[in-house]
Amino acid sequence: MSDEDDQDDTEPEQDDLEKEDDKDTEEWEDYKKEGEDLSEEWPPTPLTEEMMKEGLSMLCKTGNGLAHAYVKLDLKDRDLTDISLLCSYIHLRYVDISENHLTDLTPLNNLTHLLWLKADGNQLRSAQLNELPYLQIASFAYNQITDTEGITHPRLASLDLKGNRIQVVTGLDPEKLKSLHTLELRANQLYTTVGINLPKLKKLFLGQNMLKKVEGLENLSDLTTLHLRDNHIETLSGFSKEMQSLQYLNLRGNSISSVGELAKLRELPKLRALVLLENPCTDETDYRQEALVQMPHLERLDKEFYEEEERAEADEIRQRIKDEQEQEPEPEHDLDPDQSSM
Repeated sequence: MSDEDDQDDTEPEQDDLEKEDDKDTEEWEDYKKEGEDLSEEWPPTPLTEEMMKEGLSMLCKTGNGLAHAYVKLDLKDRDLTDISLLCSYIHLRYVDISENHLTDLTPLNNLTHLLWLKADGNQLRSAQLNELPYLQIASFAYNQITDTEGITHPRLASLDLKGNRIQVVTGLDPEKLKSLHTLELRANQLYTTVGINLPKLKKLFLGQNMLKKVEGLENLSDLTTLHLRDNHIETLSGFSKEMQSLQYLNLRGNSISSVGELAKLRELPKLRALVLLENPCTDETDYRQEALVQMPHLERLDKEFYEEEERAEADEIRQRIKDEQEQEPEPEHDLDPDQSSM
């Protein structure tokens, strides 16, 4: 887990991000299909000591170093409905309880040494837990969570809430989430980006929602990666020069109809990679060239790097437009009566 910060310093290649995006889209479709066939009623299946023995691993020193305890627990896909037994396993640091039928995670409140939690694919309606002082990575993907309230872990670096039922982000306090740099909210029901006021955020994933525009992200000055794929975005208003670190922007599968909208991305000084596939504007003549004219620093559009010839041509067009603007005649002023008689 200590390598997480080091990995963050290197931005993934666009191809890797695109492959990850496609994989997550397929995963979400499969999950929805599977969910249609599942009943919400499950026979009670409490966690047992026998299951614990099978799932525990990684013996480590605890406390003053004289005692030892297992710190890793894998309980994935055990049909569990009750994990009350976990209350007494206070030394656990890595816990995977995904693919069960859990509705209550309160037994985890006792695990004050927890570093890593994966609770995907359960029946959870909330991700709220007591403040866990060392929790760094938490995943609650593919549950039935409806809000983001009560998430206050001070060292939390990555939070995954993909595939839930969240409509609006509330309760994410930047003072309590000072370490959060990756927020995953794909495949929810978001209709607004207001509420994501986390200045330390570096990666934000908002694809497969119901967004029509970007708003309220002005304070994300450290954001480098923004995914907005498969929404209903029609305008590129809302991007601010305060988003000075943004390098990768994915707008694939939206409703941007005019290439002229790209002029609104000039405010992003570090934007290097842009994805606009499956938008109406990509059918316009010279779409690729126009994008580079509007954004001289762009290195890659969709899946292709710009060639030097394209750059030179865009420079010429940009210079020609500038010259034409400078040569436009000054507007004529009406002459004074005295002058007209001279």
